[in-house]
Amino acid sequence: MSKMVLSGKGRRWLQKGHPWVYSDDVADGMGQPGELLPVEDPNGEPLGWALFSASSRIALRMVTRDAEQPTREFWLGRVARAIQVRAKHDLLDPEGACRLIAGDSDGLPGFIADRYRDVIVLQCSTQSADRMRDFLIELIEEAMPFPIRTVVDRSDVAVRRFEGLETRVETVKGDEPDPIIVHEPGGLQFEVDVLSGHKTGAYLDQRDNRIRTAELVRGRRVLDAFAYDGLFGIRAAMAGAEEVVCLEQNAAACERIRANAERNGVSDKVKIERVNCMQDLRNRADANERYGVVVLDPPAFARNKKELEGAERGYVELNRRAASLLEPGGDLISASCSYAAKTESFVRWIGIGTRLAGRESWLEALHGAAPDHPYRIELPESQYLKCAFVRLDADGA
Repeated sequence: MSKMVLSGKGRRWLQKGHPWVYSDDVADGMGQPGELLPVEDPNGEPLGWALFSASSRIALRMVTRDAEQPTREFWLGRVARAIQVRAKHDLLDPEGACRLIAGDSDGLPGFIADRYRDVIVLQCSTQSADRMRDFLIELIEEAMPFPIRTVVDRSDVAVRRFEGLETRVETVKGDEPDPIIVHEPGGLQFEVDVLSGHKTGAYLDQRDNRIRTAELVRGRRVLDAFAYDGLFGIRAAMAGAEEVVCLEQNAAACERIRANAERNGVSDKVKIERVNCMQDLRNRADANERYGVVVLDPPAFARNKKELEGAERGYVELNRRAASLLEPGGDLISASCSYAAKTESFVRWIGIGTRLAGRESWLEALHGAAPDHPYRIELPESQYLKCAFVRLDADGA
């Protein structure tokens, strides 16, 4: 049987708890792309079992520190554990949506499964996830409390290139799905296009932050920038906002915002503008527009450390423009999904931006992703989303 032998440095790295081993820390070994292999230290002592990548800088992703080889029961237990966690958080409503399996965070490296009602949408980002895909689908269907109608593979993420993999979008099981209407707690309904929408169709990680934002909006004007499907703004309109303006550049997303506003009975409160958000925020500030709440939920500005300098400029400028639009005592909800932008740095950049706008700011709360996007403590890379709730003073303080 093939195996992987680590260097002393690799062994010490694993002993610190991180589940990834980089190729530079593998002293010897060979295997097939995506193969499950035993891992040993330089003295031949077993360190566990890992999934191997023949192309990525991350050569091994540990799945167990036990010497015994994982069996089908082991993998079923992993899948069942992930689903049980979602049940614990009341996220298995058959009409709802959630992330069922969050890849490495749930001990299933590179494999994401999102559920929209009875449709499962997969993303495989590693050679091992590709190799195990059909097997894991079988286990999900076995562990789920209700039947799955359709399975779609949305493995069109850019990170697959690091694994030497081509992108793909295909329906694996069942009929090609029409747009799906998801029901969330609090009465929100929204449309999801699982075949061509962003990510697997929707941004499920911001679910709880949208609810928190809605608690701040009654009787106030709300600006939802980078709105995508408008769920921050529509929840705000449902919660009693006086007016909501959704800014989004993608035409298809704008149509979904319009449909979602009508579906939730708030189309009279929701205004949709197809614009470049950065430029539009500047134009609104120049026009002296004011809002009680501004939401910033942009795409990732930094996908790696090399992009951090540019990301800092972007986050500072974005938050400066947003702060210029807030009325005295207004609330800024500012998010970053860039893992490379650490929490402390992100908050500092918000502060720089608000000061450049002549405002004083207070961080009232800082939240991460919803619980179906778990933060595995041994894997810092799984803590990616930051959502800051910031209160601003009057202009010119």
